[in-house]
Amino acid sequence: MFNFLKPLPDATTPVPPNKVESSYKKWQFRVLLSTSIIYIGYYIIRLIFTAQQNEIRAAYGFSLTQMGFILSMFGIGYGVSKLIMGTLADRSNANRYIAFGLLASSVINVVLGSTKSFTLILLLMLMNSILQGMGAAAAQRSISLWFGKNKKGSFLARGTAYSIWSSAHNFGAFAAVASINLSALMFGPSVAFSFYTASAISVLIAIISLWLGSDRPATQGLPTIEEYSGEAVVVEGEIVQSELTDDSVFKVFIKYILKNKLVMIIILVSLSLYVVRFGIMSWIPGYLTEHKGFSQSEAKWLFGIFELASVPGVILLGYISDLLKGRRALAMIGSLVLLAIDLTAYFYVTNHAALIVILLLLGNLIYAPITIIGLMVNEAVPKFAVGMSTGAMGFAQYVFGEVIGTLGVASIAQTYGWAAADVVIYLFTAIAVAGAIYIMIKQNSMLKEV
Repeated sequence: MFNFLKPLPDATTPVPPNKVESSYKKWQFRVLLSTSIIYIGYYIIRLIFTAQQNEIRAAYGFSLTQMGFILSMFGIGYGVSKLIMGTLADRSNANRYIAFGLLASSVINVVLGSTKSFTLILLLMLMNSILQGMGAAAAQRSISLWFGKNKKGSFLARGTAYSIWSSAHNFGAFAAVASINLSALMFGPSVAFSFYTASAISVLIAIISLWLGSDRPATQGLPTIEEYSGEAVVVEGEIVQSELTDDSVFKVFIKYILKNKLVMIIILVSLSLYVVRFGIMSWIPGYLTEHKGFSQSEAKWLFGIFELASVPGVILLGYISDLLKGRRALAMIGSLVLLAIDLTAYFYVTNHAALIVILLLLGNLIYAPITIIGLMVNEAVPKFAVGMSTGAMGFAQYVFGEVIGTLGVASIAQTYGWAAADVVIYLFTAIAVAGAIYIMIKQNSMLKEV
């Protein structure tokens, strides 16, 4: 099994020079399609529990705080898993690695839908979170290996390609809601069958994506993306071209993550954005029904629409960052300022029609900077540390960001009311803006050095 997940050797026969461009574009399209489709599957599994929170609370008798514990358990496990699984992704066949993770997660999800035990659900959520950690790092590694900063001879530039892939999780959230309704149509309003249906769909997605995708360009007889596009990977003034390394995991982590000031600030901004993300997204069904007067059915669909409607903003900001020649922090700052304004409207407006529009904008303004910050951390390290950088960021995002946004927000809202929870979200939005300004200054300085 572990040999199946190891990187493939380089192809013995290179692609003829006159066919390199067409072959590169073909595989770039396939890799982007594969990583996008499979990440939809990951999010179908991941968000079934969140989307069904009202039904689960009613059927299982769980309190709001218990739901917060369950969701935070996933966050803690997923954060730790992203650090470990992200590091392993750097040393694996990314295509096979991500497919295996979804298949195994789908199996755990079936068991999760078959029990009402609070303790067992906590354990299963922890197990599922570990397997879910195999997804993002492997996908981001694939995007970094196959796409360059510029579009020279390529299907798309990296910022746009990355944004398209990242938007897949928004489609996944909507697909999670759609799969619940498909389950209800086929099997009735059964919480258990909503989990089973999600797993069946995700297994099919994993098989299709495994066939579509690929390991590194060299395994297809193609040059590396740096050789092909004429770019260089610059880390703290040092050019690093290798895709694989024999250095120990510990050495790579210390040198390229912990001692890289730019990476650490990027991680802080990302953590802050995840508090905002989960402080809003996780509680849409409950917040809109309890505080804004929406029905449960309306709130559930708005949860899915919130995710799906953010896709244009995510792709647009990625494209703008490409037009700005990789100055991604500059592109992000404007989005964060608008986010602060839209958050205020979301907290204080009560008109349902206006709230729907505000929520649609909010999805764009939260997910667009989150997408860009994920690409920025990958570009701040060598290719052999992309998964590790994703994992280190994921650790902060979920162990701290999601826990604050789920358990923290739930506890504060239950004790002091939603207005107090809103203050926490404002605070972390301000931290994100300050960090983004620092990153912009640092990136401009580095570009001048290069």
